[in-house]
Amino acid sequence: MVDRINEAQKKVIFAKLKKHFAGKLKGKTIAVWGIAFKPQTDDIRDAPSSVIISNLLKEGAKVKVHDPVAMPNAKKVYGTKIQFCKSAYAALKDADALVVVTEWNEFRK
Repeated sequence: MVDRINEAQKKVIFAKLKKHFAGKLKGKTIAVWGIAFKPQTDDIRDAPSSVIISNLLKEGAKVKVHDPVAMPNAKKVYGTKIQFCKSAYAALKDADALVVVTEWNEFRK
């Protein structure tokens, strides 16, 4: 049951974004803070961010990300499909929305 709830949560954030933009994500810029499965790791396997990012890309959104540790691993997966930003605030520049997908302390401030 916990696994099912966790899987559903990955889709909830995307659904909320889509609803907020009246189903029109194409051309929108979405910033994502946190790529790793857990804070303070570079492990992106089964990360909630991967579901969100994949869905955003399918809808034609531009995705800008920042993660303190996991960006090198994410670059291997996404290449040039998303923009990797040197800071959390750089990811926010010109973004239409922010998705926080991490418990990193630096993003709690």
